Amino acid sequence: MAAPDFHRQLVVRLPGAPAQVARARNAVTTAIGRDHPLHDEAVLLTSELATNAVLHTQSGAGGMFTVSVRATGDLVRVCVEDAGSDTPPCACRAGGLTTSGRGLPLLEALSHRWGFERSNGANCVWFELLLITVPAGWALQV
Repeated sequence: MAAPDFHRQLVVRLPGAPAQVARARNAVTTAIGRDHPLHDEAVLLTSELATNAVLHTQSGAGGMFTVSVRATGDLVRVCVEDAGSDTPPCACRAGGLTTSGRGLPLLEALSHRWGFERSNGANCVWFELLLITVPAGWALQV
């Protein structure tokens, strides 16, 4: 499958309310389209980061957060910027019965690269997904 041939960037600023997480997901769909091969992973990971911004940072309860999507043919990069928190993001492992704490481990497992930056009290948690194509006739070794 050939990589889509486009370059797009979209930035949206959203109120820090749980209902706005759906709008964060929609921003990804608007930027890359439902047919993009990385769409599902990008939407899932954006949902996790937006939820974290709303629930675990100053962006919740009357705050704001920003979703930035940059896409080229073979790369999708998403950054969710929040209003800051007391601690840096932690990809801690959740217990078997806990109902939270799986977002960043999921990010770690599905993205090709991820990280966070702190600047002027704000956090930007970002991830990159790469479209990797396998040439015809090339077999994967297990």
